[in-house]
Amino acid sequence: MDRRSFLKRATALGMAATLPKVLLGTSLVEQVAEPRSSGEKFWACLMHLSFNFAGQIKLYGGLRTEFEPDMAVWNAAIDRMAKNHVNMLFINLDDSVAWHSHPEISLAHSWTHEQLRAQLAKIRKAGIEPIPMFNFSTTHDAWLGKYSKMVSSAKYYEVCADLIAEAIALFDTPRFIHFGMDEERIDYQLSDYIVIRQQETWWADLYFYIGEAMKRGVRPCVWADYVWHHPDDFFKMMPKSVVQCNWWYTEKFSVNDVAIRSYLDLAREGYDVMATGSFDQENPKSIGNTVKFCSEHIDGNHLLGFMQTFWKPTIETYRAPILQGIDLIGAARSEYENKRRTKV
Repeated sequence: MDRRSFLKRATALGMAATLPKVLLGTSLVEQVAEPRSSGEKFWACLMHLSFNFAGQIKLYGGLRTEFEPDMAVWNAAIDRMAKNHVNMLFINLDDSVAWHSHPEISLAHSWTHEQLRAQLAKIRKAGIEPIPMFNFSTTHDAWLGKYSKMVSSAKYYEVCADLIAEAIALFDTPRFIHFGMDEERIDYQLSDYIVIRQQETWWADLYFYIGEAMKRGVRPCVWADYVWHHPDDFFKMMPKSVVQCNWWYTEKFSVNDVAIRSYLDLAREGYDVMATGSFDQENPKSIGNTVKFCSEHIDGNHLLGFMQTFWKPTIETYRAPILQGIDLIGAARSEYENKRRTKV
């Protein structure tokens, strides 16, 4: 089934009631941003306010009930990003904002709207563009509390729509919003209560999230690993308006690995990509090798940029690896730009 057939079927089955009207046409679904010059890239990091998104939350001490980040570490990270010319910051919000629409999911002592806005102003002043992120994958949605057990229900859609709208307003209509949607497979879940969406239900919910973003003029992003396991469905169903944050966290790049092949497939099919590395597994070459491989194999107009992840709570224990990870993407940017100048 392709995207248009799915939308027609959704309408016939009454599923369209959960899909914003913006998705029932074709123009905005197919709309993509104007191609960026190959010389202008986003150099991004992902920082966590919440850590209740972990699919294997039991391995990390269970669910948190209070706001966790250490402000000294947060501030040091922002300063280090500015020094390394990082120009975009994805902020994993989840349950760590005092949401006006649904305070029942917020952790104790979460950032208020005023505190978050103050941080966004500081980030922008440092030359960094802040981007909101939720992870709505059922593997990573423990932060939704009771609503994580109501997935795909009318109440669930109401809550998700409220949170998306509130985040977009707080970030003053950001360029992007990230919806996660990775690893929704049973082998990633260790919880006592397991929910897995698949096939039409997975696509219907994804379309719901991206529709909520697009009707507010914000371009959605997702992790791209759905394409690893369901490439045929992916290329029939995934709108090109959705930025694909494909990721590979080891240091070796081989086309024998499905994630690496997916970089090539996404490029061939014309999807915009934010290539993602990490520094959470003693893998300092991950982001540098990501930049090298993707800059050599993805058309510059579809390679929007690069993201560095840490997958650690923003606390003192992990200050050193977070700051080192930021230095690594800074070094990768310097090497990338030096090579470009040499070619010129």
